[in-house]
Amino acid sequence: MSAPAPSSPVIVDAPPVERQAEVLTEEALAFVGALHSRFTPRRDELLARRAARRAEIARSATLDFLPETAGIREDDSWRVAPAPAALQDRRVEITGPTDRKMTVNALNSGARIWLADFEDASAPTWENVVGGQLNLTDAFERRIDFTDDRGKAYALRPAEELATVVVRPRGWHLDERHLTVDGRPVPGALVDFGLYFFHNARRLTDLGKGPYFYLPKTESHLEARLWNDVFVFAQDHIGIPRGTVRATVLIETITAAYEMEEILFELREHASGLNAGRWDYLFSIVKNFRDAGPRFVLPDRNAVTMTAPFMRAYTELLVRTCHRRGAHAVGGMAAFIPSRKDPEVNKAAFEKVRADKDREARDGFDGSWVAHPDLVPVARASFDAVLGDRPHQKDRLREDVQVTAAELIAVDSLEAKPTYEGLRNAVAVGIRYIEAWLRGSGAVAIFHLMEDAATAEISRSQIWQWINAGVVFGNGEKATAELARRVAAEELAAIRAEAGEEAFAAGRWQQAHDLLLKVALDEDYTEFLTLPAYELLDRRA
Repeated sequence: MSAPAPSSPVIVDAPPVERQAEVLTEEALAFVGALHSRFTPRRDELLARRAARRAEIARSATLDFLPETAGIREDDSWRVAPAPAALQDRRVEITGPTDRKMTVNALNSGARIWLADFEDASAPTWENVVGGQLNLTDAFERRIDFTDDRGKAYALRPAEELATVVVRPRGWHLDERHLTVDGRPVPGALVDFGLYFFHNARRLTDLGKGPYFYLPKTESHLEARLWNDVFVFAQDHIGIPRGTVRATVLIETITAAYEMEEILFELREHASGLNAGRWDYLFSIVKNFRDAGPRFVLPDRNAVTMTAPFMRAYTELLVRTCHRRGAHAVGGMAAFIPSRKDPEVNKAAFEKVRADKDREARDGFDGSWVAHPDLVPVARASFDAVLGDRPHQKDRLREDVQVTAAELIAVDSLEAKPTYEGLRNAVAVGIRYIEAWLRGSGAVAIFHLMEDAATAEISRSQIWQWINAGVVFGNGEKATAELARRVAAEELAAIRAEAGEEAFAAGRWQQAHDLLLKVALDEDYTEFLTLPAYELLDRRA
């Protein structure tokens, strides 16, 4: 189907999915078209700026705080706007895609916040894009329920027990090919934000909340400024007060770590906090310093814990920055998926999660993320022990923290080294995740962990980095393209044997294998795995 929406410059080019007309109304598409015409040119300029900055990092092999914004960092007078009531207490946040089952389970989970994810936990099939919008609106209207394949029914708890929704749109680099203006795809970020805001901003304010967002993949304060201008335009457009929108920014790129204060300053009328995102942060380090020599070579991803010196510098600076400016500091993900069959696996994992959340609460974080409802009480206990009845601990200013520019990129302080087992794990996780993504699933349980696109990014990036750095593993084998191909072939054969020929043939395993090797072995590093992966998604889906 290809037809223009009346009075809208936006062309819808997609097979219709169920209830699509409820989302793609003439007025909603006109609003998305207005966002596109006003803000996509600036988005394009900022993406070009990213490339220029990456080239400068390749030349200098370093980063520093911006001299031109020193005045903002040194000015003690400014603060972000006070948090609305619904965002005062963020001690536990659950993350997940916006499919119907997850919508009900996340809202019922007991977490204070649900990060409703159109980004890394969602493969952007057209069905997921439209269906996610419908599920959120249905939830706010309390007309959502779900019955699974076993006949188990899911329904919402009373309104006062439900998590507050904070939506994460796609990053600035991703387009939505099913919506175009003059032949040009609309940025996915503006589609996800625009449709959700248009349909729900007034509805949410009537419910005593508001349209709240997580902003992913931000690389600079100029990108935060663009988002702030989007918020101002959107609020003025539909006639709600400025400041109704609130945004939490994921500090998940190494460049953003040097601009935390500036990012909050740009969004100060709309800012509610910053979040420490682990896997994308490591991916960003590899991506930006891939030409900078052996001192930036990371060990196995699971060996880089949040207690590593350069990771502690990042998280402690985040807490200090947030609390100095009156914003919430939100900790990282507990990605463990409990086993229904192995209590010993659960016991060991719960102990690790508890220790991690205890550390975050002691360090001054106001809350943290989990990926599964069973982890909500574990994380809540850690923060309850520190917070008590207080909604947050923003009074802990962490003035003891002093982080230098060099400490944020002191990757060579790690004692751990890359291992052959780490290579095998990166290949195994990468193939399994990409295969599920190509079938439309962005949040995937693999080896007892909930994995999303950030996982695949760090997996393929580490393979690329180790090969290009000529890493020699402890078993004497050198990281080479030939070794990666051999390991990948062995993994594919193991998956085929495990799944059986019929199930294997019904999957996207060969494509996943081929794409992982392409982005891990190409001489030119692909900026985002999801860009070539998006081209492989079924265009009819």
